[in-house]
Amino acid sequence: MATEQSVIERASFGGKPMQEFAYKVGILLSSYSQAINKQNKTTGSLFQQKTKAKILVERIDEKQESYLINCLHYIHRNPLKADLVREIKDWPYSSYPDYAGLRNGTLCNKEKFFKLSGISTEDLIHSSLIDLDDATIEKLY
Repeated sequence: MATEQSVIERASFGGKPMQEFAYKVGILLSSYSQAINKQNKTTGSLFQQKTKAKILVERIDEKQESYLINCLHYIHRNPLKADLVREIKDWPYSSYPDYAGLRNGTLCNKEKFFKLSGISTEDLIHSSLIDLDDATIEKLY
């Protein structure tokens, strides 16, 4: 079985090794932090220290719940949970209408999502109506 480190070593982003990409993202975040700290005359980190990457297409429990699908539902349901809208399709800044086929937006790669998630548009719409329980939300972190 591959270790997490060996998976990272073999992964690539745009044809470049993932380690090189991660290093460059680190430089970007560090430069950004330094600029903001200089602007605000502050010091210290701007970002939470213990962040971690998760593979979006992995299954997160014995019920074979998809991390990718749960993340998408969590994001789409946030405006509803905050009482900003009555239905998730009503939030104008959401990608939900795109995924649900209610709008023809181009920011999301819907084909890739449906291929990776293995669900249909109808399944997405139906499962989006169900509120995520606290245990499922906890697994996202």
